[in-house]
Amino acid sequence: MTGEMTGDELIRIRVLNDQDVFAMRKLGREAAEAVGLDAQDQIRVATALSEIGREVLSEGAGASAAFLLGHDSLIVTLDLSATADLRPTDGVTLAGRLVDVIELDPVTGRITMLKRLPAGRPRPSAEEIRARLTKLTPATALDELRQQNRELAATLEEVLQLNTELQETNQGVLALYNQLSEELEETNRGVVALYAELDGKSAQLREASDAKNRFWATVSHELRTPLNSIIGLVRLLVGPGGDPLAEEQLHQIQLIGSSAETLLSLVSELLDMAKAEAGRLAPQPAVVDLVALAERMRMTLRPTGGTDVTLSVKVSEQAAELFVDEVMLTRILRNLLSNGLKFTEEGEVRLDVDLDAGTHEVVFTVTDTGIGVPEEHLERVFEEFFQVPGPIQVRTKGTGLGLPYARRLAQAMGGSLQLSSASGAGTTAVLRLPHRYDGAPVIGRVLIADDDEEFRHTIRQMLTGFAAHIDEAPDGLVALEAMTANPPDVALVDLLMPRLDGAALIQRMADDQRLREVPVLVVTVATSSHYPREASTVISKHGLRRETLLEAVRNVLEHHDE
Repeated sequence: MTGEMTGDELIRIRVLNDQDVFAMRKLGREAAEAVGLDAQDQIRVATALSEIGREVLSEGAGASAAFLLGHDSLIVTLDLSATADLRPTDGVTLAGRLVDVIELDPVTGRITMLKRLPAGRPRPSAEEIRARLTKLTPATALDELRQQNRELAATLEEVLQLNTELQETNQGVLALYNQLSEELEETNRGVVALYAELDGKSAQLREASDAKNRFWATVSHELRTPLNSIIGLVRLLVGPGGDPLAEEQLHQIQLIGSSAETLLSLVSELLDMAKAEAGRLAPQPAVVDLVALAERMRMTLRPTGGTDVTLSVKVSEQAAELFVDEVMLTRILRNLLSNGLKFTEEGEVRLDVDLDAGTHEVVFTVTDTGIGVPEEHLERVFEEFFQVPGPIQVRTKGTGLGLPYARRLAQAMGGSLQLSSASGAGTTAVLRLPHRYDGAPVIGRVLIADDDEEFRHTIRQMLTGFAAHIDEAPDGLVALEAMTANPPDVALVDLLMPRLDGAALIQRMADDQRLREVPVLVVTVATSSHYPREASTVISKHGLRRETLLEAVRNVLEHHDE
């Protein structure tokens, strides 16, 4: 700051009495005007000099005041007499608020004030300002009082003008506020009406879905009795003990029986799909002998004479038993093996059952050497009533409900069902189900924070047998409350949630002493290169499989324990 306190001297004045203070004030105002300061800054400089002058006289001392023109500032120095007590008094403090810089040097007895000049404004040279200040006559107390009154009047007028402008601004703000309030209220009414309409539509959809399920269940149930009667009569006609039939009659009756069995299969699948959509698929697990089950499937479904397809099964010793719903598992395997036999004209259909030690899952793999499924249809085959287009569909009738139903059953048991295939290269279906060792879970408590109820249900099923306790939360606030009550061993967090999103939830956990140690696994569809740094791992919801999820949870726990 010392470099800024030098400049060309404009004028110097002795301050020994009140008259000299008035003169110094006048010189300060004129100097400020000459160097280009505006009216308000001129008054500030003059007032600061008045306060300093009065402080000097109150100490019974005198001073020499010098006005300097710096490079970009107006500088005033007051050199006090040796008897002055230089200290930061009230007058000095007030003066410091009116100028940009004020310094007191007790060693030299100097007070230095600096007021910076506005940039870009032309100003006279030091010689011109010096000549202007030299012509000023000493100010009397009356003249200075008149000048101060004029300055006060001008300031008051400016204040009144500013007050008027402020009132006008307040009126405009108030009008804008009223307008925004009306628009917001109207928007709220629209939102409320929209919610009411959506609630009505949702109720209609629920009613339509319930009506559809009731229709499927009723029609399926009512059709089963006559269909079973038709099938029974056909078996009586073509079986032993019946009257001999001509070849054409036998063929026609067999067609009737085949059609009735196809229709009965369709009715059964429709009834099962209705149960699945209504959420009434409740597994009833028990210990199942997979070796015996696989052998029964082979004996029941093995091709009869006149075919070049063989059906084989193999069950490893590690996967000989499984705690599972036997009826559901049988339906899935029958569907997969039937599809393999249906679409394979020659070669082999094979069922392999093994234990995946890494994921603690029993893996059922059904492979065939049939026509295969084009890659673009691999996911569509799990849509209800969809059938892969092709000439073989003419010979192999189907409903398009088998695979969707099989996947629903797999998910209900906490597993997954995937297909891999290529056109003309056969198909591989992989069913994965959790394998429980003496019912002992791998992890204690897991929290699932996601606003998608269906996805939470899917994750819960994937964690069946793996976690002892599973808590769910539809948003970040509920998740925070649940974790505070019962801190989990790991938290599965979605980033896109209402009220409190995943990133904010993770930040809240990091700020909490109890929750900052809980490992976080982000499971989301959001794509970003800036995931929360507190997240241990990030995996995508798309195509999430049970083994992928469990492996991610294990990795999170292992890294957390290190």
